[in-house]
Amino acid sequence: MMFLGNAVTNAGNVKEVNQDSLTLKIAKTRHGLVCLAVVCDGLGGLDCGELASSTVIRAFEKWFINNMFLIEGVQTEDVIERAWKELLFFVNKKIIDYGKEKNIRLGTTVTAVLFIQNKYYAVHVGDSRLYRIKQTVQQLTRDHTVIEQENGTDAKTEVLGLSSQYSSNVLWQCVGVTEDLKPDFLVGEIEVGVSYLICSDGFRHVITNKEIWERCNAQNNATDTDIKDNLEYLIALNMERGERDNISAILVTVDE
Repeated sequence: MMFLGNAVTNAGNVKEVNQDSLTLKIAKTRHGLVCLAVVCDGLGGLDCGELASSTVIRAFEKWFINNMFLIEGVQTEDVIERAWKELLFFVNKKIIDYGKEKNIRLGTTVTAVLFIQNKYYAVHVGDSRLYRIKQTVQQLTRDHTVIEQENGTDAKTEVLGLSSQYSSNVLWQCVGVTEDLKPDFLVGEIEVGVSYLICSDGFRHVITNKEIWERCNAQNNATDTDIKDNLEYLIALNMERGERDNISAILVTVDE
């Protein structure tokens, strides 16, 4: 399969520091193109959110480079899930230890997706999101927020009280704050003519799914330039409507 993509980020209307971090890697292997997309939203209510988010991004980039043999070989869901959860547990402890050393609290969300052959693998903590876009805009991840927790069936024992902007977005977990990290792991089939959006919560607060679909469906994103232009349009729309958070998104389209 062919993967096209682009990544765009903006500090937004209010914040001087962009605490979001993101990466998009597309590599050619003997099994075809492989794509890694990661978005991390450093928590604005804590210190050094940009340090927490960039630390996670660097860890995934290093994994991608150093484990190309795994990607090119016979991979299984269990292998990637174990590797990514171990990566997050390691980085989580590293950030917590740094915070204790400096007497600060810092944390970040993470949504990471690996596209390879006809499958995607995703790991997720927090309220950044992964969407599948075809005839509709389908949210694939669940938000690790108190309001989502109350609507679901899982009983959580701890609420972190961390919010990037809105009180309804109080998180019950993120990377770098609690040692009891419980990442979600997702696997799905991908198909030609589908696009995938990975974004921070600042990207989606004040725009609609209809507007996302119109700009992010695969048919309207035939080139990397198309993708960049459409993401920048949506970021500008967010800012025009008064979004106060950092705004970041990656769009990946799938073709033959």
